[in-house]
Amino acid sequence: MNKRKILKRLIIAAVCVVCAVVVFEIVVRVMMDSEMRSRDDWNVQVGEHQYTSEERAVSVYDASVKSTISVSRIVPDEYEEDGFTYYDEGVQQRLGQQLMEMVGQGASMDAPLAVLDPFGTGSNGLLLSFQTERRSQIRYTVHTTSVDLPDYTAVAQSSADGNSFSRNHCFLLIGLVPGETNEVTLEALGERGRVQQTVTFTIEMPEAISGYANHLDTTDGDSTAALTDGLYYAMGLGDYYGYTFFFDNDGVLRYEMVLEGFHSDRFLYTDGGLYTCVSSRKIALMSPLGQAVRVYDLGQYELHHDINWGPDGTILALVNDTEQDTVMDVVVSLNPETGEVSEVVDFSELMDGYYGEMTHPVPITGGSFWQAGEDDWLHLNSVQYMEKDDSILVSSRETSTIIKVSDIQGTPTLSAFIGDPAFWADTPYADLCYAMDGDFVAQYGQHDVELVADDSLEDGQYLLRMYDNNYWSLSTRDGYDPELADSVSTSLTSGDASYITFYLVDDNTKTFSLVEQHAVPYSAIVSNAQEIGGNFVANSGVAHQFGEYDSEGTLIRSFDYDCMMNGYRVMKGDFVGYWFQETDA
Repeated sequence: MNKRKILKRLIIAAVCVVCAVVVFEIVVRVMMDSEMRSRDDWNVQVGEHQYTSEERAVSVYDASVKSTISVSRIVPDEYEEDGFTYYDEGVQQRLGQQLMEMVGQGASMDAPLAVLDPFGTGSNGLLLSFQTERRSQIRYTVHTTSVDLPDYTAVAQSSADGNSFSRNHCFLLIGLVPGETNEVTLEALGERGRVQQTVTFTIEMPEAISGYANHLDTTDGDSTAALTDGLYYAMGLGDYYGYTFFFDNDGVLRYEMVLEGFHSDRFLYTDGGLYTCVSSRKIALMSPLGQAVRVYDLGQYELHHDINWGPDGTILALVNDTEQDTVMDVVVSLNPETGEVSEVVDFSELMDGYYGEMTHPVPITGGSFWQAGEDDWLHLNSVQYMEKDDSILVSSRETSTIIKVSDIQGTPTLSAFIGDPAFWADTPYADLCYAMDGDFVAQYGQHDVELVADDSLEDGQYLLRMYDNNYWSLSTRDGYDPELADSVSTSLTSGDASYITFYLVDDNTKTFSLVEQHAVPYSAIVSNAQEIGGNFVANSGVAHQFGEYDSEGTLIRSFDYDCMMNGYRVMKGDFVGYWFQETDA
């Protein structure tokens, strides 16, 4: 082959590579834009009009579902107007007032009040309200005719007066499968566990609004341990932003939470319900019935990656300050009582000896090339408050470091850097790096760093759990070339493994050591790990798979999900005290 032909082929190959990179960058940027965009179509389906409340500007319709009981839908009159959103306190209050009036009219168990998606926030949630002849709990079972969809049984948190047993019941039935004919059996259980009354009805549910499949593929692992009770909730699946999907232990979609946009990131439970992200600039307090009781607008601050509890009932959030050039480097605090949003730490100021002096925006040739031009020099992805010393721990993906900031209610001060100390050796922060105690490989590209409660530890010691992506990439600093172990991947798409990793950190000796580690499917970016009921739940977002593992890290069951690019987080909760209660029988 002559030199001209070789050169021609090399040029064609180079052009193909460039085109592939450009196409990939365009796809990712479209995905990132859609992640932050607010919903402009709420896709409300209604049947025959029943009546309108002019005072509340809401209308009641027959729900557009076939059912053996009467099912209604309450809709704000302006739902088709530009700019409408269900995540508006005024809209939610009007819906709540109308619902209270309908509940107050009374209904019996064999002819319950049934309202589909009463607050526009959960497409397949069915509110039921009725009275029973005697004090009882309500157990329900959802059955479909599909052979691959098992029955689903739960005891509803149904008491309208807050007691375990009551005659008055009002609850959101969780478990109806989209796109299926669901047969629901309600059982009123007496205080001795006996069934006092049974009612059965059927309802044909429409497909999920998102179009998402109602059943995931599952694979059983080698562990014979039992799965924990509860629902997995998947947040931030690429191309399905604006939804949180809840799956049971068999991978069946049991609830589709509908957000204004963005993704939930995390649930923070309180007496009135739970706080979560509902759009790129909003956090809401959600009641068990699906009502957004309070909606907080963060103004100039744009959410990304995480929220968590802060001091004195405040909520900490990782944000972009849209009035400055840097991204993913600011922590703010939301006071749920007053709605006030205040800045806690701007890391571009706190770490000005690194930012600006040693960093630059992401280049097209960087490992995060899809962010080309963005000043993402730190890339925070989780935040954790430590009450004992009024500090926060933040996870920085770009530097593969866990950073501790002390005195956040006074004068925020950098106090610890946990990760490969070599990264910071030639910076002003070398003295803040904790030493590695033992022979192990430090974490790289980590996500979801959590403080683990352990009362046996000495003062100044604490246990951390994280999803160690085991992926090295650095796009915003030149001149640093680490010595990486062979086990650490530099590929976005392939690697030996990622890990659920535990560190023991000792502020007294300024050291950290590896306590426990379990391999999970490799994921270069995103992802999370959680402990629940003695098991682990881990989501490997690039692999499009989450799994539940026993206490030894052996897989019990894995779940494969579809999405573009990656899935951000999958967590699990039992939702006892929220949607469900444990039977006293």
